Amino acid sequence: MEELNEILKFYREIGAGFIEREHKNPLADLDEVTRVIKNCTRCQLHKTKKNYVPGEGSTSPDIMFIGEGPGETEDNFGRPFIGKAGQLLDKVIARMGYTRETVFIGNIVKCRPPNNRDPLKDEVDACMPFLIRQLEILRPKVIVCLGKVAMNNLLDVDYSIMEQRGKQFEFHGIPVIPTYHPAYILRQQSPDAVSKAKWDMWRDMEKVLAIVHGAGTIDAPPSNGAAE
Repeated sequence: MEELNEILKFYREIGAGFIEREHKNPLADLDEVTRVIKNCTRCQLHKTKKNYVPGEGSTSPDIMFIGEGPGETEDNFGRPFIGKAGQLLDKVIARMGYTRETVFIGNIVKCRPPNNRDPLKDEVDACMPFLIRQLEILRPKVIVCLGKVAMNNLLDVDYSIMEQRGKQFEFHGIPVIPTYHPAYILRQQSPDAVSKAKWDMWRDMEKVLAIVHGAGTIDAPPSNGAAE
């Protein structure tokens, strides 16, 4: 498996696409990725983390949500997006007609960076093969990048999330829609700013749903409490 990780890293560096293969047992394949993640020592983050956070959800999701890395709560329990930001994400997912069990939620890096700092380049490079492998197995209809760090590292760009949120990109043939990280919404200082950020995020999710369902728009906006 270590050799496979190095091959996948090489494929990413040279800009090649996924290795095409049929996944007759995606659960077993994901379990193998998880096993390797939980034994990973490829970067310094394994020295300071409490738990690896491989990601969780459906083995055949319409949507895969990707954040930047685990926070303190996630590090304590080994699960992605279960703190306050995760609770907000859960409400957005529910409004979209899904549950945590019917989407997949992961991160760019699988270990918490100290003090929740952005992951460093060598940490991202060490962890990216795992994410690529997960995407190869899961083949979601849409990828949602939660925040600038996830967007820039997945797409290998240096963009502003404020300027690019809601726009459609592509990663190895899979549509990508960047949006705000839920933590950004929670950091807003005024009710008006919180409300605007929530509505902006929902508009982005409308585009995600339109891609999933092959439609142009989604008719009904959420009620005022839908993403609180």
